[in-house]
Amino acid sequence: MKQKNLNERWNGRTPKFWKRVQRWAIITGAVAGAILAAPVALPAAVITTATYLVTVSATIAATSQLTVEDKKQEEIINP
Repeated sequence: MKQKNLNERWNGRTPKFWKRVQRWAIITGAVAGAILAAPVALPAAVITTATYLVTVSATIAATSQLTVEDKKQEEIINP
């Protein structure tokens, strides 16, 4: 079985489920980024949580971008 390189995966067609996951990750990361950029003093726990959320959201968004539809599976389902 041939493995796809990173460029093929990045530019490949992302399944609908993973697009949804990516969208939610981007929204969550944006909200956490806004909390971090807020010009008010926030408790340390909020800042720490927002920092982790930005990191996790970016990781999930990038990982979901690398998922691609399997053409063989698609041919079996839709001949």
